[in-house]
Amino acid sequence: MVNRAINIIVTNYDENWVQLFKNEANKIHEILNDEIVEIHHIGSTAVPNLKAKPIIDIMPIVKDIEMVDAFNAKMIEIGYEPLGEFGISGRRFFRKGGENRTHHVHMFQFDNDLEIERHLAVRDYLKIHKKDAIEYGELKARLANEFPKDIEGYCDGKDEFVKNLERRAIEWRKGNK
Repeated sequence: MVNRAINIIVTNYDENWVQLFKNEANKIHEILNDEIVEIHHIGSTAVPNLKAKPIIDIMPIVKDIEMVDAFNAKMIEIGYEPLGEFGISGRRFFRKGGENRTHHVHMFQFDNDLEIERHLAVRDYLKIHKKDAIEYGELKARLANEFPKDIEGYCDGKDEFVKNLERRAIEWRKGNK
């Protein structure tokens, strides 16, 4: 697969992201219908006041992950590119918007506690721990300036921070259940 240069842009939080999530979640729910258990807004666009790439991350939780593949054609109809597991076992990943991506969909089966909890823990942790959210947002903005067309460089630059953030968030979530 050729990795085309994409423009990596990190912006200030946009209140419209919540509505963009809701609009897309409704479309996905219409397609998956009874297969859906719930749908979450995850990632940086789900955290008020957090700087982010303006790509809405959506996490539908489904009854049977194997059934999701049967909906690929309908997901394509609403603009999504199905990419299978895309590096995470038990996930179905879809992206929308081509090189100017607007949405990522990360589907997991309801009993994939590890992945579901990891995503929700980070989102919820950042909503409460403002200092960490600001630090993360500043890191992303700096990396976007440093690596404006190099997604690997951008991701590598935040990898250690994100791993530490995930660890702290999961520990925090376990202590607050």
